[in-house]
Amino acid sequence: MIERTFRTKKLAWMVGIVISTVSLASMALAEPDQSLRFGPKLTTDRPVRAVVGPSVRIDDEGRISLAWMEEDKEIRRVLYARAEKSGGPIGAPVTVNQPTEAPYSRQEAPALAVVGDDVFLTWALTHPKLTPDKPFSNELRLSRSTDGGKTFLPSVLVNDDEQVIGHSFDSIHVASDGVVHVAWIDGREGKKESGTFVTRSTDHGRTVAKNLKVDENTCVCCRTSLTTGPDGTLYVAWRKILPGDLRETVVARSTDGGQTFSTPVIVGHDQWVFPGCPHRPASIGTDRLGRLYVVWYTEGVDETPAVFLAYSDDRGETFSLKHKLNVSKGTFPDHPQMAVDPEGRLVIVWEEQSPVRREVVMSLSLDRGHTFSMPQKLNEKKGQTPSLSMNAKGLAALAWMEHAMPVHRMVVQTIQLPAAKAFVRQEP
Repeated sequence: MIERTFRTKKLAWMVGIVISTVSLASMALAEPDQSLRFGPKLTTDRPVRAVVGPSVRIDDEGRISLAWMEEDKEIRRVLYARAEKSGGPIGAPVTVNQPTEAPYSRQEAPALAVVGDDVFLTWALTHPKLTPDKPFSNELRLSRSTDGGKTFLPSVLVNDDEQVIGHSFDSIHVASDGVVHVAWIDGREGKKESGTFVTRSTDHGRTVAKNLKVDENTCVCCRTSLTTGPDGTLYVAWRKILPGDLRETVVARSTDGGQTFSTPVIVGHDQWVFPGCPHRPASIGTDRLGRLYVVWYTEGVDETPAVFLAYSDDRGETFSLKHKLNVSKGTFPDHPQMAVDPEGRLVIVWEEQSPVRREVVMSLSLDRGHTFSMPQKLNEKKGQTPSLSMNAKGLAALAWMEHAMPVHRMVVQTIQLPAAKAFVRQEP
């Protein structure tokens, strides 16, 4: 009912209200950089009933990995595929889950991390003790491959409780020391609102540590996001519920490898009052100087849908003024995702919806988030659920779904960014 109410509200806004372009302090918009090098669009058609995803990762050699979940004839599978070079082709998909494991049908793709030939995925398994009165109950599983995704080992259980509840909206990240970190939303305490939980694996995904609760009063279906800084600081972001039904994006940090976390800090101070879950997660990343970037969706005090970016130069203790990224009139910006490389080059993608179209758009920053290009369209048909990744060389891989009846089509494209620009602050 909550989700239906939100969709009705969104449609009414799209039909009756026009977004005005906002002048942004300390942020300029420019035409797309003509020195961008776009790779060919690679497509994968899946003639099945439903597809969720994809997640995408690209390594420093330009190899692209995809993960998604699909359903056909009552059979659900978690799948992984790899393109050995940036120009493709995408290899044949490999089934990640075991035949006895039934993936839980959900609204987000499997979480994916790739380091060399080690591939890690987290995904939800339909709870073995699922009952009609607990239809959203699942277990969180971690699968890994040590041969570049050719085969996958049996999954391990991530959540260490035995409750028939939800453990999902997960994220996964491999730190520079090889430790695998996982974050998710968990209802094990039986409270009205769920909590944000984390764990880690120090043996390449063979086992996971005792689960740690980071915070409570978590918005139940806005996915978590993880990253680490150059000094090893681990960050986790999620949407928190504050008194009065306020929905705020927050970030907590760990300076001991995920064993303890700081009190969460509000990023944008949006003051968005919404008595439900928006299903719109934040996205975070860091550069080599330690700047932490956060991109998120909110409607704020005036209930105007928008995508914002803010950054922190003090390890998430305070954040800059937020910068609005969407400028198109009469569209609904949705599902923003971000990738950052060590030099502070940023790629941000999101959906833009209207009553007659659905597009995937991209905006770039080459100067650590101080200026951004005008958003430009990427898709050819109706596009949705964008995902992206960028390697240390400024080569980004973007993936999304396109309407291609009677099949589901996944599209992947690489974009080589120009060199980073030195930022010179203008005196007022």
